[in-house]
Amino acid sequence: MKLGAFSLSLSVKDVARSRAFYETLGFVKFHGDEDQKWLILKNGETLIGLFEGMFPKNMLTFNPGWDQEARNLEDFDDVRDIQKSLLAAGVTLDSRAEGEAGPASIMLTDPDGNPVLIDQHR
Repeated sequence: MKLGAFSLSLSVKDVARSRAFYETLGFVKFHGDEDQKWLILKNGETLIGLFEGMFPKNMLTFNPGWDQEARNLEDFDDVRDIQKSLLAAGVTLDSRAEGEAGPASIMLTDPDGNPVLIDQHR
């Protein structure tokens, strides 16, 4: 199963304060809009998303169809195919992908209560 780019999505109280903290660790802004209260920061191949008021908990995020530079991959598993595989394996999904193609996402929770988002943007 090809899940694509990985990042940790952090639910933060103050995106500007969190940005300043992670910049001291060597992260730089990669994408996002601080005025909209979300940023993606990068340090080498490591991605961290900062989201103020958007998610109740921190979560693992995968983006099928993208590499760690947010470049389109030629060969990737569509989120709907990932969904079918997970359902066939008996995994319970918290939300399911709709439609036949294009952007969609699924959400599941690991055995320890950690949310996992598989979010396809294309």
